[in-house]
Amino acid sequence: METPQEDALQEQIAVAGMYENWFLEYASYVILERAVPTIEDGLKPVQRRILHALNEMDDGRFNKVANVIGQTMQYHPHGDASISEAIVNLGQKDLVFDLQGNWGDIRTGDSAAAARYIEVRLSKFANDVVFNPDTTQWQMSYDGRKREPVTLPVKFPLLLAQGVEGIAVGLATKILPHNFVELIEASIDILKGKEVEIYPDFLTGGYADVTNYNDGLRGGRIRCRARIEEFDKKTLIIKDIPFGTTTTSLIESIIKANDAGKIKIKKVIDNTAKDVEIQVQLTPGTSPDVTIDALYAFTDCEISVSPNACVIIADKPHFIGVSEILKTCTQQTVRLLQRELEIRRDELLERLLFSSLEKIFIENRIYRQIEECETFELVISTVDTALDPYKPQFYREIVQDDILRLLEIRIKRISKYDGFKADELMKRLEDELAETEDNLANIIRYSIDYFKDLLKKYGKGRERKTEIRNFNTISATVVAAANQKLYVNREDGFIGYNLKKDEYVMDCSDIDDVIIFRRDGICKVVKIGDKVFVGKDIIYVSVFKKNDDRKVYDTVYFDGKSGVSYVKRFKVTAVTRDRDYDLTQGNPKSKILHFTANDNGEAETIQINLTANCSARVKQFDFNFAGLLIKGRDSMGNVLTKFPIRKVVFKSAGASTLGGVDIYYDETIGRLNRDEHGRYLGNFEAKDHILVVYNDGTYELTNFELTNRYEPKDILILVKFIPQGIISGVYFDGGSKTYFVKRFRVETTTIDKKFLFISDEKGSKLSVVSIDNYPRIEVVSKDEKGTHKEEINVDEIAEIRGWKAQGTKITIPKVQTIKLLAPKVVEEPADEVNESEANVVEIDLSKPKLIAPEEIHFDATSAVLEQGEQLGLF
Repeated sequence: METPQEDALQEQIAVAGMYENWFLEYASYVILERAVPTIEDGLKPVQRRILHALNEMDDGRFNKVANVIGQTMQYHPHGDASISEAIVNLGQKDLVFDLQGNWGDIRTGDSAAAARYIEVRLSKFANDVVFNPDTTQWQMSYDGRKREPVTLPVKFPLLLAQGVEGIAVGLATKILPHNFVELIEASIDILKGKEVEIYPDFLTGGYADVTNYNDGLRGGRIRCRARIEEFDKKTLIIKDIPFGTTTTSLIESIIKANDAGKIKIKKVIDNTAKDVEIQVQLTPGTSPDVTIDALYAFTDCEISVSPNACVIIADKPHFIGVSEILKTCTQQTVRLLQRELEIRRDELLERLLFSSLEKIFIENRIYRQIEECETFELVISTVDTALDPYKPQFYREIVQDDILRLLEIRIKRISKYDGFKADELMKRLEDELAETEDNLANIIRYSIDYFKDLLKKYGKGRERKTEIRNFNTISATVVAAANQKLYVNREDGFIGYNLKKDEYVMDCSDIDDVIIFRRDGICKVVKIGDKVFVGKDIIYVSVFKKNDDRKVYDTVYFDGKSGVSYVKRFKVTAVTRDRDYDLTQGNPKSKILHFTANDNGEAETIQINLTANCSARVKQFDFNFAGLLIKGRDSMGNVLTKFPIRKVVFKSAGASTLGGVDIYYDETIGRLNRDEHGRYLGNFEAKDHILVVYNDGTYELTNFELTNRYEPKDILILVKFIPQGIISGVYFDGGSKTYFVKRFRVETTTIDKKFLFISDEKGSKLSVVSIDNYPRIEVVSKDEKGTHKEEINVDEIAEIRGWKAQGTKITIPKVQTIKLLAPKVVEEPADEVNESEANVVEIDLSKPKLIAPEEIHFDATSAVLEQGEQLGLF
C-alpha cells in the first residue's frame, strides 16, 4: 500500500508534465493558428477565414463589414475585435478588397470608421486568383457545423505582395511587401530558369537602401528615407514618408529634434491631403542641404527596418528567404494551373462522351427499342446492347449512370434534335480539348502566359512607389545644429557649455567632441559636457572633427631633458577619447613654446628670440613652417635650436602647403566625396566651383562642400567649373515651336542659384547640352519623302553669346529627334615661345616664394640644420 507521501509525489509529477505539455501545445497553437502565415496561400488563419466568408457572401455587391465579421465568426473562434482589425489591415493593402467608406489612411495614421459604417467586397483580382472550390482542400470548422479551406488555392505570390507581421511564442515573422509588377516579372523569370532578386516596395513611397536586405532573412536591414525636396532656400517639402511611420509621428519627431537643438527650424506645416506634403520652414541662415541631412540623422525621416521571413511549411515554422518563398509560390501556381487544366480536360472528355452517346441514341433511334420492354432492368439492358458496336470509340467504359442520363432525355429534346448543331458543339469541344491537352503538355508556357495576363489585367497603376538607391552615411556631429556654446577656463583647466562667465570659444552641438592642447604638451579629446576638467594651462581648444586631413597643427616645443627646442607639423585625424597624447618626448619640464591650428594647412613664419646670455652669435632669426614636412603627432620633430629660447613671436601668416582638394562625385547617391568614390571632378582650390546643368534648362554654380546634395535624375552635367569653358545647347522653344542652338560662357557669379538659359515659354525643353568646345549633333527629320539625317557642327552655325541670348534657329523642318554625337577633333595651336625666353625664370629674392608640395625635393631636417649653421646657431 502506497504512503501519502508517495501519492503526493505522483500528483506533483503529473502536474509538472501537464504544465510542460500545455505550454508546448499553446506555443504550437499560437504559431500555427494565429501569428505565422502558411506558405501555400500566404495567409494567417483569420485572413483565410475572412476571405472564405466573403466568398460565401459574394453576390457582386458591397457588404457591411459588421456582417462580414459575423459571418467570419462561424469559422474563427477568437472574437470580433481580431477579425475587424484583420479586415481593415487587408483592406488598406489595396489588393484583395474593393472598399467603400472611411477605411483610414496608413500615411496619416487615421483609423477606419466603425465596422457598421464601412463596406467591402472581393476585388476582381481576388476572385481570379484566390478561389477555386475544385482545387481546395477542406476541413471542418472549430465547432463541426461548417467546412472551411485548409489553405486557399492562391495562384499568385500573395504573401510577398502584401507582406505580413506577427509575434508568436518564441518566434516572430516580418515579411515586407513587394511590388506587384516586379513579383509577376520575377515569377516569369523563374519559370524561364533565371535567377531573380526582389526588393520591398512600400505604399508610402520614399527611398530605400536595400544593400543589406539579405533576401529578407534574419540579420538583414533596410534603410528607409522620406522624400525631401528643396522648395526654396527657406523651405523644405517632405513628399513621401518612410515605411512604418505616419505624418503625425514624423512631425512629432521633427519637433522633438528641434526642441532638443539638433536641428533649427521655424515651423512645420502639415498640408497632407490626397498626397503627403509636410512643409518645413527653416530659420534664416540655415543651409537646406545640411538640414536635410540633419532630418535624416535625428528624426524619423530615416528609419531602419529589419525583416525576418518565417512561414509555415508542413505544419512547422521555417526561416527562408523571399527568393525561396517566391520560387515556392511560383511552383505552386504551376501545380494549381496544371490541376485546373486536368479537371477541365476531364470535364471536356465527359461532355464529348455524352454528346456522342446522345447523338448515337437519337440518330439511331435506340429509344424506340425500349418501347416493348416491360421492366426497367430490361430497358437498361436493351440500350446497353444497342450501344455495343460504338463502345470501342469511347475513352472509357460505358457504365449504368451513362445509360440513365440517356433515358432522362425528354421527348421534346429528341424531337427538336439538330445533328448539325450537335456536330458543331462536338467540334468546339474537341478543339478546346486539344488546346487543353497542348497546355498540359507545355505547362510552363501556359503558366508564363497566365502571369502575363495577370500583369496586363491588373498591373496598371501598381508601378513601384519606393525608389531604390544607395544612401550615404551621415555623420551626426557634422550635421547637428550648433545648439550650445563652448567655453574654456584656461587656468583652471575646465571646458564646457555651462562656463558662461569664462572665455567663449565657439558654437557647438551637445554631441560634439572637443580637442584640447595644454602647455605641457598634452593633447586630449573629450566629450563635451556642462563642465569637464581636462587639465590646467590650456593653450588651444576647439570642436574635434574626426578624419579631418586638412587641419595641420604647427608647434615649437622645449625638451626638458636635453634643453633642445624642436619644431614639428602634424595632423590629428583619429584618437581614443579621454586618452592623453604627448606631443613632446615625454620628459619632465617639457613645454610648448608656440602653437597654431591651421584649418587648411597654412604655414606661418615665426620669429625666434634667444636669451641674451646664450653663446649664439645671432640671437634673433625667422623660421618658415612651409619648409617642414607634415608628420604624425608622435613624431619627435626637427631640431630648431639647442640654445634657450626667450620667446617665439608670430611674424606672418602663410599660404596652404597642402595644395587643392581632390573631389569625386558619386552618381549613385548624388553626393561629393574625397574618398575616391565615383567620378573624379578635379583638384579644387578655395576659389573653385562646380558647374551643374539640369535637364530643365537651368545651370547653377555651387561650392564643393561635401554636404551638398544633387539629384542624379535631374542632372545632365556636373563638372568642375572652368570660367572660359563653353556650354552648347539645343532646345525647343514652346512659343515658336522651333529648335534653337546656342553657345555661351557662364557670366554669373552668384552661388547656389539656378539660371534658365532656354526660353521660358510654356512647353520649352532642353534637347541636348555639351561642354565640349566643338560639339556635333545629329538632326533627324521626316517629310513625305522619308526620314532624313543631318550632322551639324555646332560651332559653325552658332556664335558664342550671352547666356540670355535666344541662339540660332535650326531651319530644318519637321525635326523628329536631336542627339549628341562625338565632338569634332580639332588640334589646338601651340603657344609660340621666344627661344631667348624659353628657359628663363625670374626670381625676386626680396620676396618670399611659396613652394608647392610637389616642388619640395629635400629633407626638412637638413634644411633646418643648414639654416641654423648659417645663422651660427650650431
